[in-house]
Amino acid sequence: MKDSKSAQAPIEDLSELKSYFASHNVTREYIAHSSKVHSVGWSCDGRKLASGSFDKTVAIFNLDRYRLDQSFIFRGHTGSVDQLCWHASHPDLLSTASGDKSVRIWDTRSLKCVAVIPTKGENINIAWSPNGSTIAVGNKEDLVSFIDTRTYKVVTEEQFNFEVNEISWNNESDLFFLTNGLGCIHIMAYPGLELQTVVKAHPGTCICIEHDRGGRYFATGSADALVSLWDARELACLRVFSRLEWPVRTLSFSFDGRLLASASEDHVIDIGDTETGEKVCDIPVSAATFTVAWHPTRYLLAYACEDKEPPERKRDVGNLKLWGLPADRG
Repeated sequence: MKDSKSAQAPIEDLSELKSYFASHNVTREYIAHSSKVHSVGWSCDGRKLASGSFDKTVAIFNLDRYRLDQSFIFRGHTGSVDQLCWHASHPDLLSTASGDKSVRIWDTRSLKCVAVIPTKGENINIAWSPNGSTIAVGNKEDLVSFIDTRTYKVVTEEQFNFEVNEISWNNESDLFFLTNGLGCIHIMAYPGLELQTVVKAHPGTCICIEHDRGGRYFATGSADALVSLWDARELACLRVFSRLEWPVRTLSFSFDGRLLASASEDHVIDIGDTETGEKVCDIPVSAATFTVAWHPTRYLLAYACEDKEPPERKRDVGNLKLWGLPADRG
């Protein structure tokens, strides 16, 4: 679903892309939480941005062209909100994974929690299948639970004997991907969970994985500071981005699949061109970045860093940032 009022035409030419971001490189910062922001994500129509925090809350912002306005704070989790994801086609439904051994589903229209699903451990990652039927959640003990979204009940669990990092579905929702501590991507059929293949992606721990909206690519980020871009159908590595120096913690594709944002403890977020691997631009930051998210129809990037309050810099700041704003509106 696209918000036609604000949808942006893709820019095909690399030099034009670079020129665009030379004049659309302003960052605006927003106070969202009282502690560190772990996860940010856009609703499928791009009208709302959600952030989850160590302070146990979920903040909802409305996007008004070039500005975010905080509209609501969801409370209910009794532990840190470690990751969130929106429904792929329902713009009001949001799911969150928490260390309090639960998954919650929130409705931003009714401003209510519509379901609390108990799970067996402290949850650290979550993924909602693109067809909307299933939510997968992984915990610190490498157990992945699959929740049927019609009943909001756990229908199956899979215990892995290796470190499970991030989880994701392909766009058809019939393959389930997970990254592990051995540098591999495990790909399983869904819903049967039969192992299809194991791809050795990195020499170091494979930390994060992201599929692009068009279904052409997926990308992985690793402890070796590399980002690998893969052909989603051929399972072939197309190119490697190597501009970061620290373990890659988070990835996001732009709406057209052309740009890949990657971030780490480096004091820069890298924006690379998926077609050539070239750097399009970068975003200077002052602290480690653990979550980035491109808007679903525009060249706008939301992100959050491990910023500290000055002058002692001991207390976490729960702020999020929006980048890609035109210089004349900064």
